[in-house]
Amino acid sequence: MKLNLVAEIRDPVHGYIRMTEVEKELIDSPFVQRLRKIHQLAGSYLVYPGATHTRFEHVIGTMHVAGLIADALVRGSEIDSDLVQQVRIAALLHDVGHGPFSHMYEEVLTAESHEEISQRVILETSIRDIINSNGFSPVKMSEFAIGRLKTRAPFLNEIIAGSLSADMMDYLPRDSYFTGVEYGKVDAQRVMNSLHVAGGHLVIDDAALYAYEALLLARYEMFKAVYFHRTVRAAELMLVRSMQLADEVLGLTDISDLSRYLNLTDELVIHQLVTLDPTTRKLREAKRLAKDFNDRRLVKCAFERVVQRKDEKVGLLFADESARKKALTGIADASGVDPNTLYLDVPTTPSVPYTYSKEVLREVSLLRFKGKKRVVKAVPLSELSLVGSITGFMDVLRVYTSQENRTAVEKATSSMFMDEGPDTLVR
Repeated sequence: MKLNLVAEIRDPVHGYIRMTEVEKELIDSPFVQRLRKIHQLAGSYLVYPGATHTRFEHVIGTMHVAGLIADALVRGSEIDSDLVQQVRIAALLHDVGHGPFSHMYEEVLTAESHEEISQRVILETSIRDIINSNGFSPVKMSEFAIGRLKTRAPFLNEIIAGSLSADMMDYLPRDSYFTGVEYGKVDAQRVMNSLHVAGGHLVIDDAALYAYEALLLARYEMFKAVYFHRTVRAAELMLVRSMQLADEVLGLTDISDLSRYLNLTDELVIHQLVTLDPTTRKLREAKRLAKDFNDRRLVKCAFERVVQRKDEKVGLLFADESARKKALTGIADASGVDPNTLYLDVPTTPSVPYTYSKEVLREVSLLRFKGKKRVVKAVPLSELSLVGSITGFMDVLRVYTSQENRTAVEKATSSMFMDEGPDTLVR
């Protein structure tokens, strides 16, 4: 079935993106329009001034990329054309449940993930009616949108979430474009055109393996340069703590009332934080942190160390929250600094992406053609020389504090974690 494309949007990354009637109806709904007020990269604009793009552009771009992947599979006679519209709708709605400041909000909200909230938005708002009136199942689309469709064809979920997802193939070039960082410029089109279905899963033609490796390496470099940038994380840590301190008063993590939750945007939450009535110590601190975030008066990185996982003394901090709290207490005691002014930061996102089932990616399935015979081979990432070297987590440990406490914290943290001398201290 050929899609009836009725309108188009000019996108700075993908060019003209055309949409169907149901897609236009969904995009015009207040629940997708709301994403215009949610920054894609949270506080990164404090470091990269151009990074003011939003979740709105990203979901439309992801819809477009997912459509390109589906079209490639249709051309290869590997899926029915009737599935293309469902794939595009799922991609469009995959982030509809994001809270203010995107993934930062999830560091505050522990009860539900943004994927679970996305399902609620699809099932409990007028989005359900739009999907239903166009002949699709709201329940199935709510599952599909978060890559958890109950199906015998798991490749459908893999288009939405995972190591070959449309999500990643939009956010990498998009974030690269708006930050001005070059690492995200990859040949995603080559990857898309080389995807096939085998054994119910997405596989990639081994002739395009170089393009896929470049995609994974670009993601790693973007984490270092943008997503886990030292100053970006300083801003985000401050805002997360401000939200945590004010949560009891502002009810930021109360998602029992979905309509109230959907009114939360970046601008509104910042306004609520900077206008707090400072009646308690916690609220005074929450207000101060939010105002400092707004004015770009950020905490300073007092210590930074690249950690080898075989170093059990420090590597434990990446896996155990209680160990991190104990380390912060030790730094506070040794430096004589209030522990509430300290931040210990380690990345919790893997260097290479998760699979669609949220497991750490360990291998890639390659499709090889021997004459007319198709052979699928699973290749461990460890056998890919460059990608294998970055598997696991980004092993960097940082400690932040205020400018006035920086020297004392440097000394205390150095004595606790350093074995090689002072060269890796951040001055």
